[in-house]
Amino acid sequence: MPITPASVAGLPGGLLEAARVLQPRTVALRRALHRAPELGLHLPRTRDAVLRALDGLPLRIRTGGSCTSVTAVLDGDRPGPTVLLRGDMDALPLPEDSGLDFASATDGVMHACGHDTHTAMLASAARLLADRRDRIAGRVVFMFQPGEEGFHGARHMIDEGVLDEDPELAYALHITSTLPTGQLHHRPGPIMAAADVLRVRVTGRGGHASAPQDACDPVPAAAAMVGGLQTLLTRRVGPQESAVLTVSRIEAGTTDNVIPETAELTGTLRTLSQPVRTLLHRAVTEHCRHTALAYGCTAEAEIVPGYPVTRNDDRATAGLVRVAEKVLGRGACVAMPDPLMGSEDFSYVLDRVPGSLAFLGARPPSLDPALAPPNHSNRVVFDEAAFPAGVAVYAGLALAATG
Repeated sequence: MPITPASVAGLPGGLLEAARVLQPRTVALRRALHRAPELGLHLPRTRDAVLRALDGLPLRIRTGGSCTSVTAVLDGDRPGPTVLLRGDMDALPLPEDSGLDFASATDGVMHACGHDTHTAMLASAARLLADRRDRIAGRVVFMFQPGEEGFHGARHMIDEGVLDEDPELAYALHITSTLPTGQLHHRPGPIMAAADVLRVRVTGRGGHASAPQDACDPVPAAAAMVGGLQTLLTRRVGPQESAVLTVSRIEAGTTDNVIPETAELTGTLRTLSQPVRTLLHRAVTEHCRHTALAYGCTAEAEIVPGYPVTRNDDRATAGLVRVAEKVLGRGACVAMPDPLMGSEDFSYVLDRVPGSLAFLGARPPSLDPALAPPNHSNRVVFDEAAFPAGVAVYAGLALAATG
């Protein structure tokens, strides 16, 4: 059931004000999670904090087996459709240098992508909606997900039944530190890229660095691959398409006077459509193998599939914009001209359920827009004043879809 102008017109007033009343609770949970970040699929402290935040609410709660996920279902007081709301929970493996007084207390681990804020906003949205259960015809699924940062947490939750309530719509918000606080940036169609990993091992024949003619040096072959891959993109992908290939790691050798036997490359391939993704999987691996042969070496090249393209449904995105403009006011929504080449495992949900992901701005007003540290920076800071907007939009989406 799409969110229609009529369903948005029927939204109760005061959602933003109610979210502001919940702000102390939202901030307290966010800061507690920020101090104690966890990585990957197993986040026991984070899961327990979420369960405490939901305690006492009229929810059907199930925790994961293969990961520390939390699925909470709010049943309305009459039958109707189901809407799913997602908040991811995991952190990143980097040290924090934000200077916050609630900075990470775990060495080398930081909530640098704002997943602590997503979790806190979703928990407060669950509380706000529980207080308005009589206005819900259907049910709301709250998907608290671990393992977004490369661990396929959404796929684990799907395998364990997070979609068993048959949601007809699915929504997620992603906070960002470089957009103005409270703005919602959106677009239909692809909004984030597929992300795959390139791994290449070039094998030659080792020898003394003073006599390269007696060896078969894999280093020049690997270097040629790097430059050739950039040319390959411009000659195999049309200018109307988008693709990014970055070689982010090269490793070879042990000392100055030895030609090594092997060299290794690692990189990332980002695409926005399945045809281009398929074409480049084949073309990139063939290029690496053939380049190695041209230098007298051999190469084992593979591309490990990562997250698919995050593709927003047109009607679901239009509904999100209607809700956000109703709840936050006109001017709060900004259409994105282009997708981002980052990736998101909410794509696994959107492959199965019509829905939309949007970006919520949270740039601290004291920071120069050109200098604000971005997501994934060790110095990133999010403006907590954005939280009521996220809570209210989550709640508005659920009410408009089920009211």
